[in-house]
Amino acid sequence: MADKISNFSIFKLYLRCCFFNCEQIMADIIKLLPDSVANQIAAGEVIQRPASIVKELVENSVDAGSSDITVIIKDSGKTLVQVVDNGAGMSETDARLAFERHATSKIISVHDLNAIRTNGFRGEALASIAAVAMVELKTRRSGEEAGTIIRISGSKVETQEPCSCREGSSFAVKNLFFNIPARRKFLKSDNTEMRHIVGEFQKIALARPEIRFHLHHNNSEIYNLPAGNLRQRITGVFGRQINTELIPLETETTLVSIRGFVCKPESARKTFGEQFFYVNNRFMKHPYFHRAVNEAYQRMLPPDAIPSYFICMETDPASIDVNVHPSKTEIKFENERQIWQILVASVREALGKFNIVPSIDFGSEALFDIPVRSASSHIPNVPPIRINPAFNPFDSQQQAGNRQLTDCRFEHEDVRGWEKLFTPAEKDAEREPAAYAGTERKMFQVKGRYIACPVMSGIMLIDQKRAHERVLYEKYMNSSDRGQFVSQTEMFPVTVEMNPSELMVVKEIEPELSVLGFRMEYAENSTVVLTGRPADEITDPAEVLKRLAEEYKSSGADAVCNTQERIAATMASVSAIQYGKSRSQQEMENLFDALFTCREPNYSAKGKPVITIMKIEEIDSRF
Repeated sequence: MADKISNFSIFKLYLRCCFFNCEQIMADIIKLLPDSVANQIAAGEVIQRPASIVKELVENSVDAGSSDITVIIKDSGKTLVQVVDNGAGMSETDARLAFERHATSKIISVHDLNAIRTNGFRGEALASIAAVAMVELKTRRSGEEAGTIIRISGSKVETQEPCSCREGSSFAVKNLFFNIPARRKFLKSDNTEMRHIVGEFQKIALARPEIRFHLHHNNSEIYNLPAGNLRQRITGVFGRQINTELIPLETETTLVSIRGFVCKPESARKTFGEQFFYVNNRFMKHPYFHRAVNEAYQRMLPPDAIPSYFICMETDPASIDVNVHPSKTEIKFENERQIWQILVASVREALGKFNIVPSIDFGSEALFDIPVRSASSHIPNVPPIRINPAFNPFDSQQQAGNRQLTDCRFEHEDVRGWEKLFTPAEKDAEREPAAYAGTERKMFQVKGRYIACPVMSGIMLIDQKRAHERVLYEKYMNSSDRGQFVSQTEMFPVTVEMNPSELMVVKEIEPELSVLGFRMEYAENSTVVLTGRPADEITDPAEVLKRLAEEYKSSGADAVCNTQERIAATMASVSAIQYGKSRSQQEMENLFDALFTCREPNYSAKGKPVITIMKIEEIDSRF
């Protein structure tokens, strides 16, 4: 028995040794990341470019109750992004805690997530910014004599001390991505980054017209937007010309209230630009609601046109989920289908109320004098009707006399040559082969869109606009490659008013535009003065320049093809003949010849088909 107990003890000791060795071999591998590393990872989601910093800091200023916010940018945000406000400010303790992860004054419990009305609430923005830049914060609360200054670099607090500063807060973010060279290297050109900053600034400024906003870039004022109403803010952001296009929108329901503006159908464009949705003063992207607006414009716009709108919704915060994406622009609605129907009805009502649907207008003067009968009106005698009571329709002699009366009505009419109205089909068939003899070609237009031409296998249909686009695109590219593009000097320089975002695009692509023949100068208030233009088929250079900026902006600056190709494609699209324009036989033949000398005649510059052939077998199958 003692031997058995001894053997058992030895076996237990052996097992303990085995487990000890296993524990040594399989050591714990899960560790908590240091705050500096965790903040840099979070910054990859929250801070993608300088525009992200502008968005986060300005939204914080709005949440702080500011009535005046100034944004100062240097080198498109790569050197400096500074946001100064007159909001509530922070105490010394709050200023320090604000840079910790998940530190926020917006929510306390999980129930607060169902009642969010502020822009920020996650408490990640300042910690993420401080992890990838050098940050200086000056802040002072109302009624306090001294404020606080904090300097942080790469998540490391370098300075925290009292200071003298104005009431509110001033965040200065310097040298973005100084400690992540790879991220800084992938930032785009200054004009591209500034264009993104302007876009974020516009979204917030439109949501809060009651706040005064300023935007400065490299000591130049881009925006100075005084406090006002939404119409004034839209006009201040996009220029005075948009004011005449705005149609008020206002609908109140128990589910959602809708206010704002939609634009007249004639101002619709083929690219995205001025489409803004807000819910509870928060900008959002919502393709489903965008389709609702398009549905309201049904039969008023071409299929490829996009209306402009500025639509603000107010609804119960518990019925939406804003915690979907770190940027908080993708929002889910509990009652999407019902709101979709309300939105369609609201836009249609606005368009109908302001007589956007065409109506018959007879003018101030009546076209017809319609007499009104009164009790004293004289009614003339009924004109007598002569009849022949002795007429017998079965009497052949009487019928012959009637035919003579009928024939005499045409005695004084010239009816010679009537047979020319009825050309026999056989004669057309005899002439048809001769029409295609030698090099002569017979073409005709279909609905002002297509050019039809018989070919050996059937009928060729050519989209005339896309064909012209292909011809112009290759012409522009060839001229650019050879540097032989001719510029025509404007005798009277053309002034083009633009909004700041359009101006950023023009400055970004100015080198390529100069190659194509554009010569321009910059004036105050986002104005471009055209002193020269391409000497080729451009009747309205101002419209072409605005369309170039619009389409280049919507196509995205990070597209695969180079800038020269995108600009040439856009110029071709703007300058090509539009649908509905009639073409002579000679013009159609010239376009036909030019198209088939192109390297890629089958597709337009944007990759859309230009030519299709209806084979004779397909035509036969329809009979």
